[in-house]
Amino acid sequence: MTLETLSSAKSFGGTQAVYRHGSRETKTDMVFSVYLPPQAESGARLPVVWYLSGLTCTHANVTEKGGYQRVCAELGLIFIAPDTSPRGDGVPDDEDAYDFGKGAGFYVDAAAEPFSENYRMYSYITSELPKLIEEHLPADMARQSITGHSMGGHGALTAALKNPDRFRSVSAFAPIVAPSQVPWGQKAFGRYLGEERSAWRAYDAVALIEDGARVPEILVDQGTSDSFLERELKPELLEAACRGASIDLTLRMQQGYDHSYYFISTFMEDHLRWHAGRLFA
Repeated sequence: MTLETLSSAKSFGGTQAVYRHGSRETKTDMVFSVYLPPQAESGARLPVVWYLSGLTCTHANVTEKGGYQRVCAELGLIFIAPDTSPRGDGVPDDEDAYDFGKGAGFYVDAAAEPFSENYRMYSYITSELPKLIEEHLPADMARQSITGHSMGGHGALTAALKNPDRFRSVSAFAPIVAPSQVPWGQKAFGRYLGEERSAWRAYDAVALIEDGARVPEILVDQGTSDSFLERELKPELLEAACRGASIDLTLRMQQGYDHSYYFISTFMEDHLRWHAGRLFA
């Protein structure tokens, strides 16, 4: 597989780049961003932090607003931000819904028509893109961590719970912890996966924990002034599931913060240092 460089800029001694490639999973072109810290110039393979974005986002939101470059340059972390869905004129969409279709892939492999052809974001994130990264970039794929925001927090939690030997740590910003139990997830899962709710459990962090999936620990930051907190996010459900499974959950309710990148950028450094402590252990 080949990579096309769309842009490249110097940042804190490292390089912030955006790439495009043809995806066999989504059958579309996919765009993602990578920050390579200055330590990459030594030729050493460096640990990776994956960041999965939320509804309506692309790679660009966290790349431009996340404020991670300085800390990644200090710590020697590669930061990878994929897109949130397949895109293109032939990709099925719902133009009347911001929370479904393009920009809202929910990091699942769709099973229902007409979405199953292109919406294979779980396999793209966990299989295809990591192989591309390993082939083209100085990434140490034995040292990976994952985080994400909102829909991407859901994606990060489920990817880590389904692949506990791959990711050394997992964190999330305001994640959708139980999509099967909230409107955003019910809408997406019903259309991507079909109406048989037992199939939804494979992409629901709380259900995965209830069904026996385990990670040692999880870090979650959640703003108390998040307008989606009570209806869509429900961190108390993750708290109860982790308590029952003896998973060490650090849930930090951040007073006055909302769902925006002002919130994410405020606590991004904390998350990166937390991941680095496990990646370099």
